[in-house]
Amino acid sequence: MDFQAVHPFPYADRADAGRVLAAALEPYRGRTGLLVLGLPRGGVPVAAEAAAALRAELDVVLVRKVGHPRQPELAAGAVAEAGGAAAEVWNEAIVQAWLSAAGARGQADLDTVLEAERGELQRRAQAYRGGRSPRDIRGRPVIVVDDGIATGATMRAALTAVRSLDPGWLVAAAPMSCAGADAITAAADDVVIPWPDSALPAVGSAYRRFGQTSEDEVRSLLGIT
Repeated sequence: MDFQAVHPFPYADRADAGRVLAAALEPYRGRTGLLVLGLPRGGVPVAAEAAAALRAELDVVLVRKVGHPRQPELAAGAVAEAGGAAAEVWNEAIVQAWLSAAGARGQADLDTVLEAERGELQRRAQAYRGGRSPRDIRGRPVIVVDDGIATGATMRAALTAVRSLDPGWLVAAAPMSCAGADAITAAADDVVIPWPDSALPAVGSAYRRFGQTSEDEVRSLLGIT
């Protein structure tokens, strides 16, 4: 389907993008055991619209960037959690450059950053599940949803975590991508992006309204009170 022809971009907001994404995911509607996992926080409003349209369960897959010990904005890797299991993805070139430059304390510094992000990941898991057990993933068709793909690193980390739990079929989905989906194609069985190769400088440029999604909004969408 040519979504540009039937829906003018940019999207009004994340709910609007979720409805367009749901239409692109229509072949999955009603699949037995279908599970939609949103990436908090911004991916959850998109995922909630898609899950409702597809008659699927909704949960979260959590990802935290592991920043370079001296340049936190530079991603050395990411740690992710889905279904109660964690997985790590590393930018090997950045990690090796850091370890070579930092000497004996390099690994310890990296481990300190990693442990901090693991702690925040656990805090968010508790906040977004409210004591509820994670959804079982094994053998199920699973769609991982974010509000857009910039570099693909976050989505790739999420897919790695989900893949470790042996889903029956794994889909990466987002309303748009800045520069294609090459970074995630190998990590998923299917990639669904209504507005691929947008050439936009940032995910937020794809939306007329792109405010911060609060933790309370995420909890409400997940049915956590």
